[in-house]
Amino acid sequence: MSEFLQVVLSGLATGSIYALAAIGFTLVWQAAQTVNFAQGEFVMLPAFFVLIALNWLGWPLWAALAFGLVISVLVLGLLFKKLVVEPMLPNTGLPLIIATMAVAILLKEGAKEFYGAEAQPYPALFPHTTLSVGGAVVSIQDILNILVSLSVVLALTLFLDRTRTGRCIQATAQNPAVAEILGVKTRRMVLYTFLINAALAALASMLISPVYLAKFSNGETLGIVAFIAAIVGGFNQIRGALVGGLLIGVLDNLTATYVTTTYRAALPLVLLIVIILWRPQGLLGTSEGRQV
Repeated sequence: MSEFLQVVLSGLATGSIYALAAIGFTLVWQAAQTVNFAQGEFVMLPAFFVLIALNWLGWPLWAALAFGLVISVLVLGLLFKKLVVEPMLPNTGLPLIIATMAVAILLKEGAKEFYGAEAQPYPALFPHTTLSVGGAVVSIQDILNILVSLSVVLALTLFLDRTRTGRCIQATAQNPAVAEILGVKTRRMVLYTFLINAALAALASMLISPVYLAKFSNGETLGIVAFIAAIVGGFNQIRGALVGGLLIGVLDNLTATYVTTTYRAALPLVLLIVIILWRPQGLLGTSEGRQV
């Protein structure tokens, strides 16, 4: 039983980070009605921003983390929205999806050429000590990863539901034309959404990089898993992305521990097929009707 609890808590820690990236898919979908296939690279890149501040500028860790967050919001939020999304926003759909794929390739290859192909060590944000929980030995890092991720998701949910700006963002996502008639500055709300997505990606990068190191190819796996998590939980629901991320993290650990590690990479795809066949809108998603 203690081993089972340990495996589940470790899976929740990883899944909570997947959830942050998955929520980014949901936010961009609501803002621009498109899928950002550069989301994995958005999670990969902030780790290198932090390493630049640490290794090249010689800044302390707290300043490097702040630098990574600010640069991520500017580059992956503001510039991405202004230079890639905004010029194509009237033509959402396939052209914009292809544009995000091109951005993903650019970021991946750019990180490889600029910082090298080898995995770079990343400083631990939390102590490597362990704690006994119900007889299971659990890493403090895993517990704090869960707490930080869930706190951020809770804060984001409260922001969207309880503040005027949050409600305006939701109104813009649901019907931008009507929202604009009612006085909502929809272009600004869309910008806020992209900035929030960039901040979430930066946080996910800072939490997961101490475990997986900083490597240019990390975005491939993270992007696929986060995308599947968003679909499994419900692509139009933030809480669905959270549930999808946690579910994949736990099932992945359970499969690797009690079944086999050989096919653990196929588990998210199997789960995706099952969910699409059984409940196409996702576990917590709602059906959307669109004109075609």
